[in-house]
Amino acid sequence: MTGRGRSVAVVGAGIAGLCSAKLLSEFGFDVHVYDLTPDVGGVWSVTRRYPGVTTQNNKGTYAFSDFPMPDEYPEWPTGEQVQRYLEGYVEHFGLRRLLRLGTEVVAAEQDPESERWTVTSRNLDSDETAVEAYDYLVVANGIFCDPFIPPYEGKEEYEAAGGRLCAASDFHDLADAAGRDVLVVGYGKSSCDVAEALSEVAASTTVVAREVTWKMPRKLANVLNYKYILLTRLSEGLFEHIEQRGFGRFLTGRGKFVRNGLLGSIEKVARRQLRFDRTGLVPEGSFERIVRHAVSLATEGFYEKVEAGTISVRRGRSIAVLREKDGRPVAELDDGSVLPADVIVCATGFVQRVPFLSAAVQERLLDDDGNFLLYRQILPNDVANLYFVGYGSSLFSPLSAEVAALWTVNHLLGGEIPPVEKRREFVRTRLNWMIERTEGKQARGTNIIPFSLRHVDEVLDEIGLNVGPGTRFLQWLLPARPSSYRHAAQELKRRHSVADKKAASNGHASTNMPIPWDETDRR
Repeated sequence: MTGRGRSVAVVGAGIAGLCSAKLLSEFGFDVHVYDLTPDVGGVWSVTRRYPGVTTQNNKGTYAFSDFPMPDEYPEWPTGEQVQRYLEGYVEHFGLRRLLRLGTEVVAAEQDPESERWTVTSRNLDSDETAVEAYDYLVVANGIFCDPFIPPYEGKEEYEAAGGRLCAASDFHDLADAAGRDVLVVGYGKSSCDVAEALSEVAASTTVVAREVTWKMPRKLANVLNYKYILLTRLSEGLFEHIEQRGFGRFLTGRGKFVRNGLLGSIEKVARRQLRFDRTGLVPEGSFERIVRHAVSLATEGFYEKVEAGTISVRRGRSIAVLREKDGRPVAELDDGSVLPADVIVCATGFVQRVPFLSAAVQERLLDDDGNFLLYRQILPNDVANLYFVGYGSSLFSPLSAEVAALWTVNHLLGGEIPPVEKRREFVRTRLNWMIERTEGKQARGTNIIPFSLRHVDEVLDEIGLNVGPGTRFLQWLLPARPSSYRHAAQELKRRHSVADKKAASNGHASTNMPIPWDETDRR
């Protein structure tokens, strides 16, 4: 069975949207990809890259399964290089014809009877509006799409005095900070990246951090690449999963002394290497809290500049009010201190939302607390012909997106899944566990870290396309290679090609080849 004659609208031309479009089109679906930006890339678009941005992953793990990053790229590619890589992906697989860039999806409405989608879009250059109908809708706008800027009191007075308040993704030119007093709000990777970059030209650079969290050096003790520590199955096995199994059960059970010893050793090295004691930036709690809601790679040069006084960190503080003082824009912190602030860059997270869907549809997608209720982080329980790709924050973003796209294609081609009541139970149980283990940092139900490979396993196991035990064994000590999963799409094509040929030989239309689901195999 193929998707021939069926149409799909994909919202978002970042990593998730591009691999979804590629796979869907390869299986015969008629695909259109919409994106606001003038180029592909999502968070890597030229319209969203902040100074100093690089990948957290090394290039070998931040890639699609069938399209490696160029050999000449550095270990940690820059934002511009990642965007260029995605442009190469588009050209290599002939996706340009599917793209509708610089086009906003204003609304996507579902007909209650046919369950088809009507997409209303607006071209940002011409301001022309178009209305088109599709059989299916794939939401791939990303969980890092809309930056959150706190609603600070006094914003109007601050800006009237000449101050600039913006998100990190809206700050593109170092020259805009030259000779100015800069505040960076937040302590994640983007916060530290921006602060380190702007400190090269700013008169002063201050990081205002409500909470100081653990960081991982790119190379532990300047020798061991962090990919051997955090991008393996062993690292996931150090943390207790809701359905623990195998060696992971040993590490979080009888072998907990091994786990604690490993984490303790890493903590000691990272603490010393990143100058936490000398800068007064030792985080609260043990190193295992690094995976509470994200894994943040340390920015090269950041802590050296903190120790030298080039960058100041106001730990445990937040901005209480913005205002003008003596004709200049300032920020008053919650301890009463007042800081000059010509520019305030907010790296304060993102809002996960789908504004083009109606309120009625969103009510069926979310729980009472606004968390997405998505089976496998992909499928809503109560909205037909709608899929989400890229709605699970992962340490292997391209691979996770590909896997979700494969699952989506398989489902569209008739692959079986559990009945809706079992799906509801599964989603609710996993969400409650997610909220507990992230201490409330569940990103509206999209946070799967640190169990990125475990999530890949579960999705691919359900559709019978996972890598074999030998590959999984190697991944315990070596970083997972996306290329190991290249076979999955090929096998899915073979499977459905066989089904088509069998149906043709029987003299009737091709039938679906459902993948049986066994409740005892929810691993």
